[in-house]
Amino acid sequence: MSGGDAAPGDGEGGPRPLRTDLRPVVEAVREADAAAFVAVGDRSDDDLRYLTRFSGPDRPYALVVAPSGGTTSDGDARDRAVLCAPALFCEQAEREFVAGARAPGGVAAADAEERFHDGVAREVRTEAVGGHAGERAAAVVEDLVDGAGAAAEGADPTVLAPASIPHDAAVYLERAGVDLASTDAVADARARKTPAEVDRLRRVQRAAVAGMARAEAVLAESEVDGGGSDSDRGGGEEAETDRRPPLRWKGEPLTTERLRREVNAVLAARGVRDAGNTVIGAGPSAADLHCVGDDPIRPGETVLLDVSPRGPDGYYGDVTRTFVVDGDGGWERRAYVAVEAARAAALDEIEPGVPAKTVHGEAAAELAAYGFDPNAGEGEAGFTHGTGHGVGVSLHEGPSLSGAGELRPGHAVTVEPGVYDPDIGGVRLEDLIVVTDDGYEILAEYPFGIVPEERSDADDV
Repeated sequence: MSGGDAAPGDGEGGPRPLRTDLRPVVEAVREADAAAFVAVGDRSDDDLRYLTRFSGPDRPYALVVAPSGGTTSDGDARDRAVLCAPALFCEQAEREFVAGARAPGGVAAADAEERFHDGVAREVRTEAVGGHAGERAAAVVEDLVDGAGAAAEGADPTVLAPASIPHDAAVYLERAGVDLASTDAVADARARKTPAEVDRLRRVQRAAVAGMARAEAVLAESEVDGGGSDSDRGGGEEAETDRRPPLRWKGEPLTTERLRREVNAVLAARGVRDAGNTVIGAGPSAADLHCVGDDPIRPGETVLLDVSPRGPDGYYGDVTRTFVVDGDGGWERRAYVAVEAARAAALDEIEPGVPAKTVHGEAAAELAAYGFDPNAGEGEAGFTHGTGHGVGVSLHEGPSLSGAGELRPGHAVTVEPGVYDPDIGGVRLEDLIVVTDDGYEILAEYPFGIVPEERSDADDV
């Protein structure tokens, strides 16, 4: 069920253009009998990034989407989307939000300015640049819904917004006579990826597995030190005296921070950012799901690497592997075999129409069969998290493999069972897959094996 190396849109013409279909938002407004939709945020707001494809400033700006039920001041009755951008970002906004959404080739030159791929006309407004983004959005709402039923009757217009809309923006909108109502339309749209979005995910996931290959090579090259000073063993603390000295690589003790730097250098060379998400734990810290500290890497202990970079279009990758150098085949081997089996059981369930919870349930049942607690709490020994989550312009988004709903084609999710013991370490194996019409595709495959190897084809991963 996994795909090959060729990615649609990866040819000489480059990746498919990213264009967000705003029709689901327009339809949500109509179904709610609302006047418009408003989103307010800055470039760190993933909903706004998704809706506009505008990688704007670090200060708030706004998007207003309104269906054609009303008439604007210029007499236009089309579905409209207006990006309220700071003046210094006008050209960028025109390029990314407006020009990027125009209909593809074949449109007559006279119509090129009016035709958009989803039929929703886009424009950028920079007037009143000194005002708060919420104020500017309210002014656009007033313009776009002028003449609509609610406004004509003197009632306050209802405007839909993501639940995450900033409080100050909500206050400005409400002071302007707008009633706000929350909508899940954006989250629902983000959950199902277009082919162009899958292209982006595939590209950044390839960079992530290249980083993993570098980490595995470093571990494979490392040497077991028969001696070691007290400082190598963590300052000679009594709790450390029975632990083996750290591995050595290029003549120096190998730590999680040294390994992280090697991974991040590969990510940078591949054109993606580590975004602070290169999580590496060793020994007991491998049981910490988000360890970004600096710990010695010792032989016989699990080394858990979770690499989640972000690409230039905002999409993430996510891959995890676990290795042990010079292990004794004890807890870590049993845990690895259990997690491999849980991963296989989870993947066997993935196809359109399957309840997401079924995937998690099968993984948990497999771990339980190997003697691990499938419902462990944080800090306890066993399986302490869900089997997977959606990935897109956020590292964690819908759908959740522990949540409600069914899997659908276009859902991009991780499959990442794991088991942990705070006193020993942790084992997790993770891949990023996309649900297809008849199953799933692993977006970038990477080999398995608890003993690290220096893979000769690492440059081609």
